[in-house]
Amino acid sequence: MSGGAAAGRQVSGWDRAAPWLRDRGVYVAFAMLVVFNLVVTENFASVGTITNLLVQVSPVLLVSLGLALVIGTEGIDLSVGAIMALASAALPLYLGYGWPFAIGISLAVGILAGLVNGSLVAFAGVQPIVATLALLVAGRGLAQIFTNGQLLIVTDPVVLALGQARPFGIPAPVIVAAVAVAVVAFLIRRTTFGRYVVAIGGNRSASFLSGHPVRRTLLAVYAISGLLAAVAGIVATARLGASDPSNIGVLIELSAITAVVVGGTPLTGGRVRLAGTVMGALLMQLISTTFISNNLPFTYAQVLTAGIILIAVYVQKGRGAA
Repeated sequence: MSGGAAAGRQVSGWDRAAPWLRDRGVYVAFAMLVVFNLVVTENFASVGTITNLLVQVSPVLLVSLGLALVIGTEGIDLSVGAIMALASAALPLYLGYGWPFAIGISLAVGILAGLVNGSLVAFAGVQPIVATLALLVAGRGLAQIFTNGQLLIVTDPVVLALGQARPFGIPAPVIVAAVAVAVVAFLIRRTTFGRYVVAIGGNRSASFLSGHPVRRTLLAVYAISGLLAAVAGIVATARLGASDPSNIGVLIELSAITAVVVGGTPLTGGRVRLAGTVMGALLMQLISTTFISNNLPFTYAQVLTAGIILIAVYVQKGRGAA
């Protein structure tokens, strides 16, 4: 009897701790790592270091925002890195028609890729991991075919400004990412679409029976994910000053999924934590920066990231749509 009561107290204690860890753990981890760097890493508190951190995290954050919406519907999008490559490949090919047309084509490529993923999930009933895996495999190959496997230099000053300009002293990629955060936050918190996303992730069957536009919402979610991946591809291309489909966006889907999950959005859907996603992306980038700045093997950073993922998933285990 007493053993059962003790077990009950242990479960109750974990139940009280788990929500706190889900909601605030990423902030505590980030703060601890910042303190560590302030003590150990030379010149960590400099403007240059902080600016570089924000610039490097911008593409990951852009992709993470789209994935947060997708995961909020209990889906996944493994194709975001390939979509970045496709958008990057399209950009220099159409710059001869002017930068507005070239950027428009690149964004359209991202939206179209997202619509393909969304159609497979919403209308064909294909599992999200399978539907997006197909584009993950084919997308980068198509991008390399478009560019003949070559590095295409970008010289348009407007395009380059998206990755290299510093209006008011703020790097353009950081501004682009901040605008994207604001727009996605508005969609989730202030629109009916945001409520549909959370409802579908919580219980898709109930949402369908309630008359929610489930298929249309899923289509829109994957289209937004593709759009944001295309924006990330354009920013990455502008920073590099060239289109490099073989390298742009490689494995970024893993970093973005990690940022979303560590940030508190459960893989089971039903909730989207944008602030946590932003902090999760910053945490992942700060881990990389810490290891690089202290000349530590980057493989250790990968092991640490894997451990963080396992902890985050375990903390969310058994979590419902609350």
